[in-house]
Amino acid sequence: MGAASIAFVGVAATAPIVTLATVVPAALAAGAGPLVPWSFAVAGLVLLLVCAGQAAMIRRFPSAGAAYTQVAHGLGRPGGVVAAWLAIAGYQAIQFGLYALAGLAAAPLLSGFLGLTAPWWAVAAACWVIVALCGTMRIEVTAALIGFVAVAQAAVLAGVGAAGVLQPAGGRVTADTIRVAGPALLDRPALGLLLAVAALAFAGLESSAGYAEEGFQPRRSAGFGGYWAVLLLTLLLGGFAWSMIVAAGPDRVATAAARGPELLFDLAAERLSPWAVTLSRVMLLAGVLAAILALHTAIARYLYALGRERVLPGVLGRTRRRTAAPRAASVTQSLIAGAALAGAHAAGAGPGPRTARWLITGGSLGILALLLLVSVAALLRLNRVPGPEGSWSRFLAPVLSTVSLGALAVLAFRDLPALLALPPGYPLVKVIPAALGAGVLLGVGHALLLRRFRPVIYAGIGLAGTPVVITPPLLHTEPAPPAAGPASAAAGPASATPGSTSAAAEPGKIPRQRDPGAHRPERVDRNQTGIAPAGVEGSEVG
Repeated sequence: MGAASIAFVGVAATAPIVTLATVVPAALAAGAGPLVPWSFAVAGLVLLLVCAGQAAMIRRFPSAGAAYTQVAHGLGRPGGVVAAWLAIAGYQAIQFGLYALAGLAAAPLLSGFLGLTAPWWAVAAACWVIVALCGTMRIEVTAALIGFVAVAQAAVLAGVGAAGVLQPAGGRVTADTIRVAGPALLDRPALGLLLAVAALAFAGLESSAGYAEEGFQPRRSAGFGGYWAVLLLTLLLGGFAWSMIVAAGPDRVATAAARGPELLFDLAAERLSPWAVTLSRVMLLAGVLAAILALHTAIARYLYALGRERVLPGVLGRTRRRTAAPRAASVTQSLIAGAALAGAHAAGAGPGPRTARWLITGGSLGILALLLLVSVAALLRLNRVPGPEGSWSRFLAPVLSTVSLGALAVLAFRDLPALLALPPGYPLVKVIPAALGAGVLLGVGHALLLRRFRPVIYAGIGLAGTPVVITPPLLHTEPAPPAAGPASAAAGPASATPGSTSAAAEPGKIPRQRDPGAHRPERVDRNQTGIAPAGVEGSEVG
């Protein structure tokens, strides 16, 4: 994959046409007006700061684990496992929310062309079959399909937006469509809520880092792809939101936006032929499907990275020889999604826009917390172990992104009832923060269990499945027994204990967690061992 392919997959994962059809009209109906495109511009700037630190981490640690690997190197192995669970849970929630929207997106097309009214579960099942089949293909094929839909989305949105600008309400484009009147009188809580909404619209861009190992240039393609994805998405969201204001008129846009998701199609119908409106509806459904597929591949790569390092069952770390795709991880993810959809149908659930909003918002908050962890990890790692990076990508950008994301996270959780469109005392308002806290505790507990019972596997967290565990020789007065020597290979990832012959590190026995160097091989002094194992250079362990 090249940087362009990775960028388009990242854009598709955010489902921009879904944001423009559902989120933007709600913000305009609330009276935000010109603040909406400006909020997307601010959120895009924050994401560019995140990309600077993330690209530097990708250059050092190109891995399918993305945030899992980066956080493990910056905040420690428990932090890496926490990041993996946050990413998997967050993307799962967003994916289920998009499944709930698939039936709504397909309803006008099915009734208009076939005169049918299909239940939500039938449309979701059809989407699931397509995603399950495409998930096991070569990444070039899957990326080409996702990229084609992403380009088609961008083209359709650009066409509809251009029509709105060329035929503005009132016959001309005024400064009121972009100028914020009375900045000193702005409602600060409402402004903070709008910024939080804009930031959540970018959830999914982080997944572009998971294709680093599959890029033409593993240490560069994913980083450049992340930059291009942020720029393209900022232009799409900000530019189209502004075109809506121009087309409806700054004085009448709030009233027109009361139509909700139909605002996009109403503005297109006033200026374009009927086939263009139908094409926009087709792109909405295709955008939902492409986003589900992009999130599926992102989750599969996280499962693959965890399986490759035996943090999860090793079968997840296998790839298909012919396609080099993580087939086991993809099939596992398909089974999880299929079981969840079947369970929802068996329970008699009828998910609609409100359910989709709750799931997507909850998942996006998890991804926002994940991006904050990535920024902190980049700041700590890049400065603790200096490299070729300049002061901008090593220090300034991570600091600014950490502060900005922290502020956005505070705003989002403070205004969570408004984000969910629920009263403050509603149980779901407390469930989402509790679920995120449970994910953090689950990750920490998972890591501590590995540290206690599987120390060699714990040592390999973030090392792409190739840990080298070294124990320095312990001082002792008794001579070593004749059979003593290097420790034999243990089950799981490779381990080596050169020169360790005391009772605390018997031959053939995995060193206990408290033995020197058992779980932090990068801290072992090479002068103590006198042996430099292959792949170990300086403080890095290969």
